[in-house]
Amino acid sequence: MPVDITDYRDIFLSERPMMDTRAPIEFTKGTFPGVVNLPLMTDIERQRIGTCYKQQGQQAAIALGQQLVSGPVKDARVRAWTEFAQAHPNGALYCFRGGLRSQIVQQWLKEEAGIDYPRVGGGYKAMRTFLLETVEQAVTQCDFILLGGMTGTGKTEVLVQLNNGLDLEGHANHRGSSFGKRATSQPGNIDFENGLAVDVLKKRAQGMEQFVLEDESRMVGSCALPLPLYQGMQQWPMVWLEDNMDNRVERILQDYVIDLHAEFVTEYAEAGFALFSERLLSSLNNIHRRLGGERHQRMATLMDEALAQMALTGKVDGFRHWIELLLSEYYDPMYAFQREKKGGRIEFAGEQGAVLEYLRERNAPR
Repeated sequence: MPVDITDYRDIFLSERPMMDTRAPIEFTKGTFPGVVNLPLMTDIERQRIGTCYKQQGQQAAIALGQQLVSGPVKDARVRAWTEFAQAHPNGALYCFRGGLRSQIVQQWLKEEAGIDYPRVGGGYKAMRTFLLETVEQAVTQCDFILLGGMTGTGKTEVLVQLNNGLDLEGHANHRGSSFGKRATSQPGNIDFENGLAVDVLKKRAQGMEQFVLEDESRMVGSCALPLPLYQGMQQWPMVWLEDNMDNRVERILQDYVIDLHAEFVTEYAEAGFALFSERLLSSLNNIHRRLGGERHQRMATLMDEALAQMALTGKVDGFRHWIELLLSEYYDPMYAFQREKKGGRIEFAGEQGAVLEYLRERNAPR
């Protein structure tokens, strides 16, 4: 049998193809970028074997497993593993702890297909621990700076132009605000954390020891930031991004109306516009209490009119008034308060070009 792979750093840096042999329910709760789930057992089979193990012990559970995964069922699964191994000769397989399940898959691949395929020592649990430690170590060993600014100033635009930018909203598939949900769903929290950790690992491997990330709350939609990272964000220095109201309105219009509508149409075809409209109205209703009844009603009327115009003519002009009101009456007062509260940590403020230049110079080798 091939030697177990335990160099987790190399696994993620080399993007080694991996076959996850855990049950689908385990895979759904959390996995790693690019991994394929080819389970030894279905969820029901796993449940039955687990019950047998508790009641009758390991040998009885193994016997039941061999009975459940045999004949045509076993043949189909071995065929799927074989196809993966042949397509990815540099890959590896794993189960939860690098125990019995991955041993069985490895053994059957050898017996049935003549393939010696490596497995990951310690399995999913060891790799997950490694990635959590990767973020914790970065927080203690690296230099971080936060990018703040009013809604619509283009903070993500800045981050994606920086080699050392960490796009938390990109990893969370959410734009971060009350209106930030995309047409596609967010990853589970474990997948979000794992994807972020791999990003940090790869950037550090390139020699980066300073990172720029957006000043976020603990939650980006339904994804919670790793606690060490969030705790650090309460004290790290900041750069404040500025822009005028007209530019901010146009940016919000593009991101939250034009692009979001396109996402919904791509995902849901003819039903896209109706679902897009429903999403905007739902997002507005979510901040009903904070807006107050009168302001909410005023903005809801403007949104209804803008959506009606868009449905009839395809034009989006009607959204500008509503967006400007939302910025000036809702978001800006909150962000002005935040800027005043965090003012002592702001070491530079300016528009996009100046901020980019400052952050690049700040990260330049001394």
